[in-house]
Amino acid sequence: MTSNSNNKQPVSIQETYIETVQAEPTHSDATSAQVTEQPTKVVRRFVSHHRSPLSVLLLSAIVGLFAGLLCTAFDIVIDWLVNERSHWVKTDGGVDVLTIAAVVITSTLLSAFGFFLVNRVAPEAAGSGIPEIEGALDNLRAVRWWRVIPVKFFGGVGTIGAGLVLGREGPSVQMGASVGRMLTDIFRIKDDEGRHTLLASGAAAGLAAAFNAPLAGIMFVVEEMRPQFKYNLISIKAVMIAAITATVVYRSLQGQGAMIPLPAHADVPLAALALFLVLGLIFGFIGVMFNRMVVITMDSFERFHQHDTKRFVAVGAGLGAMFGLMLFLLPKLTGEGVELIPDAVHGDFALSMLALLFVARLITTLACFGSGAPGGVFAPMLALGTLFGTGFGLFCMHLFPHMDITAGMFAVAGMGALFAATVRAPITGILLVMELTHNYELILPLLITTLGATMTAQVMGGKPLYSQLLQRALTKQKATQSNAEDGVEREAKTEISGDEAQPSHTQPTGAKPNP
Repeated sequence: MTSNSNNKQPVSIQETYIETVQAEPTHSDATSAQVTEQPTKVVRRFVSHHRSPLSVLLLSAIVGLFAGLLCTAFDIVIDWLVNERSHWVKTDGGVDVLTIAAVVITSTLLSAFGFFLVNRVAPEAAGSGIPEIEGALDNLRAVRWWRVIPVKFFGGVGTIGAGLVLGREGPSVQMGASVGRMLTDIFRIKDDEGRHTLLASGAAAGLAAAFNAPLAGIMFVVEEMRPQFKYNLISIKAVMIAAITATVVYRSLQGQGAMIPLPAHADVPLAALALFLVLGLIFGFIGVMFNRMVVITMDSFERFHQHDTKRFVAVGAGLGAMFGLMLFLLPKLTGEGVELIPDAVHGDFALSMLALLFVARLITTLACFGSGAPGGVFAPMLALGTLFGTGFGLFCMHLFPHMDITAGMFAVAGMGALFAATVRAPITGILLVMELTHNYELILPLLITTLGATMTAQVMGGKPLYSQLLQRALTKQKATQSNAEDGVEREAKTEISGDEAQPSHTQPTGAKPNP
């Protein structure tokens, strides 16, 4: 007994305390143990996932620099092309037949060139390209930056410069994200988190440079790409750095003024806030219908051209010729429509003219964006929202003459409302409108209008535009792969059946068959 007791190991006071606690647990002790243990796990997980990789942050600044230069150059080239064509149209001696023919022919060639590049070189560069980036963030779509960047740049210059109703933000987002993937390949970054972060950083930099709106670029990635974006402290820092760098590059080359300068508005009367809610509810319905019409238009164009190069290029040439001619006949229906926003806010259009412009530009927007041309839809949507919001404001001014309201207030609110209803990103829409117009006095009406639009779209069962387009692309990709597999299987069965049908030559000729 004595020897056994001497061989026992000494027990410390801490171990004795732990054994006592485990033997006699109480409610308070269990609760305190959980409280003590849980923060420890959270802190360890936080430290392990959020160590500052300076290389990723440094690369995000380089992504912002190159994306800013690329997207700003894209903007400068388009501006030069549009201005040159405007000089042709607005000649002092009048418009002659040669000028009309030159404008129509150049528009046809520019648009056909953009469609040709998309069809033959990089089909994923069709449309805005934002769904492709969302798919790439989920590792569902490949980013072939060596094809996308030149096709999106020159193809977008061709289609937008031809006068088609397309925006620059979609190409800028896709090109910026492609720059992020390009740098990850150049520096051979194999880490999935780093590749994902730089891809998202490039997308934010592209939107920031397209609209001179760094906050909107950051929030677009965080809010609109929230299902795909892997949020952590490093990724959000990288996105912010890239957006800031791209904005600095843009402002150093293009200036620091507002892209859509509008006059400042007085405070909206509290009694008029209900009217902005009604406007938001209407925009929610319009946004859902707009998204459905976009998909229907895309399906109709695809049924026509069936991805055949000649037919696809013919669609581009036809649109280019039509909009080249419209530059003389109906110039308000061509281009992005950004120049219409100040005119509408200043009250240059009557209510009937606003209605006609809204319907006509809705048709041209659907035709251009649904055709598969390389270009975005942000700017055309902002123009549509401004036109409808201005018309609604004029109607309210006639209906409530005692209220201290102006049509410009509803125009600015409409810009963000249609964006929020279609893209389903209300905060991004609010920030985008404020940074584009520098109208910070209308934050409350913007909040109410975008909230009403988003809630209505959600109640109606509508899905965000880019989510629908991504799902559509994935469905087509799956169908193509399935058809290819079925074709291989049919060829294999044909070969097997052909082998069985051939006569056997193993038996000598003239030999009698075995009984």
